[in-house]
Amino acid sequence: MDMQKLLAGIEAAARGAGRIMLEADDVRSVVTEKEGHGNFVTAYDKRVQAYLFAELARVLPEAKFIGEEDGADAFTDDDRRGFAFCVDPIDGTTNFLTGYRPSVTSIALLHDGKPLLGVVYNPYADMMFSAVRGGGAALNGAPIRSSEEPLARSVVSFGTAPYYPELAQRTFAVCADYLPRCIDLRRSGTAAWDLCCCAMGATGLYYELELQLWDYAAAGLIAEEAGCRVTGLGGSPLPWDGPSSVICASAGVAREDYFPRVSLSPPDACGGAASP
Repeated sequence: MDMQKLLAGIEAAARGAGRIMLEADDVRSVVTEKEGHGNFVTAYDKRVQAYLFAELARVLPEAKFIGEEDGADAFTDDDRRGFAFCVDPIDGTTNFLTGYRPSVTSIALLHDGKPLLGVVYNPYADMMFSAVRGGGAALNGAPIRSSEEPLARSVVSFGTAPYYPELAQRTFAVCADYLPRCIDLRRSGTAAWDLCCCAMGATGLYYELELQLWDYAAAGLIAEEAGCRVTGLGGSPLPWDGPSSVICASAGVAREDYFPRVSLSPPDACGGAASP
C-alpha cells in the first residue's frame, strides 16, 4: 500500500470538508441538541460526515467507518480487524456554532484497532496536520516536533469534558494544580486542535478527563509522532477503541511534572490512579 498516496487522498477529503465549513451560512438555524450538557449538532456536522464517508470510501473502499454523527459512533469487534476510518466531522461544534475559532476536521485510519494515519485540518488557518505511524508528524507537509521547554516555561491547555458535568470539580482541581507550575492555561474548545498544538510545540501539555475515540484518534497519533507522550491521566496506554481520559506532554516536560498532583478518584474514570 502506498502510504503517501493514501495520505494525500485523506488530506484531500479533509480539505473538501473544510470548504463546507467555510461556506456555512446561518449555522444557528440548523442546530439540535444531543444527550449531554451543551452537546450540540448542526446540519453541517451531518453534512460534513456524509461527505467524508463518501470521499474516504473512494480512497479505501474496504475500510469501515466510525463517526460521531448519525448513529455511526459505535466501535465494534469487527472494527478491530482490517481498516476503519474514525471521523469527527467538526471537532469544536460549539465553536462552529458561535463563531469562536477554530473548529477542525479529524480523520484517523485505524488498522487492526490501532491508528495508522492521522489527519487534522483547521480550514480557518489552512493548517493541515498529518502523521503516518512510524513516519513522523507534519504541518502542511513540513516536519514538526514538540517543544523541548520544561513545564515551567510552557502553556498548558485543557478540555472541560463539558458533556460530563460530574467531572467538573476534578477538571478544575487539575487546573489549579498545573497553573502555578506553568506559564498559563488555555482552553480552545476542540481536543484535536489542542493535541496538535502540543505536537507543533505551541503548548507543553494538554489534558481532558473524558474524550471519545474520534476526538483523540487522529491527533493522538500526530502528537505521538511529534515526540509527545500520550496516555490516560493515570499513565495507561490509550485504548483506541472508545472513551478515555487523555494527557499529552511535549518532549521537554519532565516525567515528574507529567501527571497532576491531585487525587483523581474514582480512578477508573481517569485511566487509573496517577503515579509519578
